[in-house]
Amino acid sequence: MRRIAVELDPPAEAEASGFLEGAERLRRAGADLITIADSPMGRPRMDSALLSCKLKRERGIEPLPHLTCRDRNGIALRGLLLGLAMEGVHRVLLVTGDPVPREDPEGAKGVFQYNSPALIRTVRQWNDTVFSQPFRIYAALNVNSRNFSRQLERAKEKEAAGADGFFTQPVLSREALENLKQARDTLRGEIFGGIFPVVSERNARFLNDNVQGIRVGDEILARYIGADREQGQILAEEISCTMAAELAPWTDGLYLMTPFRRIGLMEAILRRIRGSGTEETGKDVRFSQKKD
Repeated sequence: MRRIAVELDPPAEAEASGFLEGAERLRRAGADLITIADSPMGRPRMDSALLSCKLKRERGIEPLPHLTCRDRNGIALRGLLLGLAMEGVHRVLLVTGDPVPREDPEGAKGVFQYNSPALIRTVRQWNDTVFSQPFRIYAALNVNSRNFSRQLERAKEKEAAGADGFFTQPVLSREALENLKQARDTLRGEIFGGIFPVVSERNARFLNDNVQGIRVGDEILARYIGADREQGQILAEEISCTMAAELAPWTDGLYLMTPFRRIGLMEAILRRIRGSGTEETGKDVRFSQKKD
């Protein structure tokens, strides 16, 4: 059975019960890992590492915390990893991280002692010298980049530095799928293919205009035009399950991202994917054959 990781944003307040319950529901629906972003969009959220420890200790759910280069120097990062190791968390997704917004009211500034390849190389070295049980290191791969050849070179650099595998940005266009195939032919490590359930036309246009690394293709965007909330949910389920089948030959697992904490939507998608074994071909949106 293919592994499925589901991303669930950490809370912005000092209360984790809703997050923990959401993670529990996702596990029951079929998630193998819960990935936790490190202050996405550069805005303060509950610490991904602390929340990962709580999730594993109290619910027995396997977490995958994202750790960025944005907020910590080498001393802080090593101390944090020692704490994760103490709590039995031995998987990390190492990314550069979103920059702090320019309009941040507290005037916060990024640290950026490392970029992601340098951080991967450092943690790999610590695996050999510091930790009795090594961390499994994952990195990000942007399959939506207009200059994908450069992204692929950077991914090879990350792999040479010590990355064991990659989590991709969402595949929501023919171009992204073709880039994913190219990555599969080039990289040796695991690849978790990204799936983002788009819930409305407005959501699709916002992603295209405001979120770096995500592109909703015209074929998918067109299907949401004029759709109401209920129709948008149906489309999100159908297209996500279709993409799971499209990605299956080229990936080792799936990486689902939860929109707007809509746990019910993710439960429905997980159950459909698990029920079909990702063999459902889907006839609504397919990108395997290019059109003339």
